[in-house]
Amino acid sequence: MSTNALFEFDKKIAIQKETAILFGIDEAGRGPLAGPVVACACCIAPNQFIYFDDVNDSKKLTPKKREAIFERINKIGVLYGVGFASAKEIDKLNILQATFLAMLRASRKFYSIPAIALVDGPHLITDFPLRQFPIVDGDAKSLSIAAASIVAKVLRDRYMAIIDKMYPQYGFAAHKGYGTPQHLAAIDQYGPCPEHRRTFAPLRDRIKPSLFP
Repeated sequence: MSTNALFEFDKKIAIQKETAILFGIDEAGRGPLAGPVVACACCIAPNQFIYFDDVNDSKKLTPKKREAIFERINKIGVLYGVGFASAKEIDKLNILQATFLAMLRASRKFYSIPAIALVDGPHLITDFPLRQFPIVDGDAKSLSIAAASIVAKVLRDRYMAIIDKMYPQYGFAAHKGYGTPQHLAAIDQYGPCPEHRRTFAPLRDRIKPSLFP
């Protein structure tokens, strides 16, 4: 879908819901075995969408392209917020509730604004204080959600590169915490680190709690 079509999707919903302020929410990192889930809430103003003719679902963009768009988002002053939920919080709450927590944290700067949120996916965010509308495949339909997906992905990838230096034996910078053969082999050899989600299979099924508390 073209950027103009993505923007028109947002514009149509804003008109239907009678609001001048609309922002999109998306996350990165629900599936990996390690690292946080990262959410972004992003509001692209009507006079800003012309700068994003290359915006798309973050999964369809190269890392280099995502970084370039992220730098542009910052340069022109797009309003956004970011929220993290840690591996420990994911294990405590489950991944869906931890994702909601990250989304709530990302959206805080919008709480005092009469805005509505478009949320990627089929779920309503629990205890969300603003009007919200779930959009299945939202990152392929909505400009604000697509931009949020890019910010979340860039910042999560940067985080994984940082913890790669702390725990180089796992190769986090390469696989970003996903369950690649390299990653699983490292878990078998070294056990989990504090960034691992111990409730996630296959991690849960292959570590020995007595050896790796």
